[in-house]
Amino acid sequence: MSNVPDIFGSMVFNDKVMRQRLPKDTYKALRRTIASGRHLDLDVANVVATAMKDWAVEKGATHFTHWFQPMTGVTAEKHDSFIAPSGDSVIMEFSGKELVRGEPDASSFPSGGLRATFEARGYTAWDPTSYAFLKDGTLCIPTAFCSYSGEALDKKTPLLRSMDAIDRQAMRILKLSGDTEATRVMTTVGPEQEYFLIDKKMYEQRPDLIYCGRTLIGARPPKGQELDDHYFGSLKPRVSAYMHELDEELWKLGILAKTKHNEVAPAQHELAPIFTSTNVAADHNQLTMELMKKVADRHGMACLLHEKPFAGVNGSGKHNNWSICTDTGDNLLEPGSTPSHNLRFLLFLAAVIKAVDEHQDLLRISVASAANDHRLGANEAPPAIISMFLGDELADVLDALENGTMYEDRGTTQMEIGARVLPHFLRDTTDRNRTSPFAFTGNKFEFRSLGSAFSISGPNVVLNTIVADALCGFADTLENSTDFERDAAKLVRDTVKNHKRIIFNGNNYAPEWISEAEQRGLLNLRSTVDALPYFIRPENIALFTRFGVFTETEIRSRYEILLENYSKTLHIEALTMIDMVKKDVLPAVLTYEGELTGLACGKKQLGVSAALETAMLEKLTDLGASLSAKLASLEETVITAEDAEDAAQTARFYHDKVFLGMGELRATADELETLIPAKYWPLPTYAEMLYSIK
Repeated sequence: MSNVPDIFGSMVFNDKVMRQRLPKDTYKALRRTIASGRHLDLDVANVVATAMKDWAVEKGATHFTHWFQPMTGVTAEKHDSFIAPSGDSVIMEFSGKELVRGEPDASSFPSGGLRATFEARGYTAWDPTSYAFLKDGTLCIPTAFCSYSGEALDKKTPLLRSMDAIDRQAMRILKLSGDTEATRVMTTVGPEQEYFLIDKKMYEQRPDLIYCGRTLIGARPPKGQELDDHYFGSLKPRVSAYMHELDEELWKLGILAKTKHNEVAPAQHELAPIFTSTNVAADHNQLTMELMKKVADRHGMACLLHEKPFAGVNGSGKHNNWSICTDTGDNLLEPGSTPSHNLRFLLFLAAVIKAVDEHQDLLRISVASAANDHRLGANEAPPAIISMFLGDELADVLDALENGTMYEDRGTTQMEIGARVLPHFLRDTTDRNRTSPFAFTGNKFEFRSLGSAFSISGPNVVLNTIVADALCGFADTLENSTDFERDAAKLVRDTVKNHKRIIFNGNNYAPEWISEAEQRGLLNLRSTVDALPYFIRPENIALFTRFGVFTETEIRSRYEILLENYSKTLHIEALTMIDMVKKDVLPAVLTYEGELTGLACGKKQLGVSAALETAMLEKLTDLGASLSAKLASLEETVITAEDAEDAAQTARFYHDKVFLGMGELRATADELETLIPAKYWPLPTYAEMLYSIK
């Protein structure tokens, strides 16, 4: 491996490079833009563009692209070369205008009705807060993406707006508290990324993995994750080599990849970065997912990012570690050694509690998808019920505040493990809760409900906005206060009393939690189609429009996109399943049936009794007939789905009918897989895929 400090950020036009290559005045102007969010003058942009082009060309680049994140869930890029005609030759040029604005086709991306097919014009706009970088010999410029009429068609624009919203409201609180040093507040994120690695040759034999990202057919292997022997186990050589190269590629792009290990399920792994600003973290996570797949391909493997690629074993999530910091380096969610006396921390904590309780629906919507519906509520993921874990210490602090009693700080406890040779260390004041959807983990909240393939932008748009709303209410109250500390303490106390139902420090997997949550009045939106209608409720439209994060038109367009994505996902899965059953499963059944029929007729002798052969043949025939009937039923159901009147009805039909039909067909196909010998079964099995990497 190369020297890490030398390669880190080597493919990024970062602050170090800008300081070296830009004139001092230009550099200062650009830094002011990044720090304050002001517009960049075109004259400054021209100088930056020239320096950026020279740097990229020196590293072998011939093209540039505006790299953006449309509502597809993946990134998009259109490449243009630097060449410009000069007589009989060409020169390499790149202007400030080309840097700050691009013009992709806006009608070919999901718009939820914002853009008709003939309304093609759209714009990309440079985001100077996220550094440009080199990828595959191309200069990539992070940009926002909007329609001709100015509506956001991407994930970056609302995220930047939400960061502005929480900045404004948090600064109001800080100024009231007497903070004269901070000039800006930002949210930070460190997204842990889970994924599976399987052999590429087996991946290529599975149409369901290729088209859908998950297996639509497949019986559970004899050994799964029952022994817990994969979690944190030693890395297999191929996996270790993959992780080493992935680290290098990420570090070159300035991505702070820190931790890597085996996850719970066989063939499952995790990568975790150090936290950074939310906007940059979102860009970095998109790059991480892209590089995971590319590097896996070079190692003869396929990287699976679907939330539930294999039924019956743990799926993959993405834990969104979220916090709030000032530009002076203060973490506003850091409780300190005596949290009961840290009024500023308690005030911001109370704002988060209020936000999560009042906007459970939006947090649930932010992690809703057809893929994540397979995972939420299973033993590797939190339930669909949104709640918060604070831990024993903070729970005791808040109880004391609510009841007006004195709280004695717990202090620290030295761990005594029992062997003299082992080191002594201090125990944390609270345990962790891996079943909670939204858990406090020391100086941040871990939002655990995100699916592995998710862009983190959507959930963080919601987090930033709902906390900004709570802080705004606090600021409105405290700006009329004559005694800040007294009234802030009362505000914390009243907030805890009014919103404590959202705090649950117990086992979120326990069946009794469902009934307790219902008694508390918490929402249980079990599926995406249950959750999405809440997005367009008047109070939620008012929330986003009040803080300028979305317009009503943008909200309704996203609602339509999410519904369409749900239906299209299940439609593609159903068609793929139908195709696999017709071309793979049924031929295998018929071939083996023919073999058994020949045996039963005495044409071949394999040393088994005729009665056993006859019984097996009867069972196979019955299952084959059931498979054919369920296949025909699913085909008819998919055709019927076209009769739904609107996107909401279509999504509901796919959830209630198509998904159910797929489950019934799969159950029969999976049972047949356990009966048909390997030489007849055409698809790689779970056992082969999950245990093939050595």
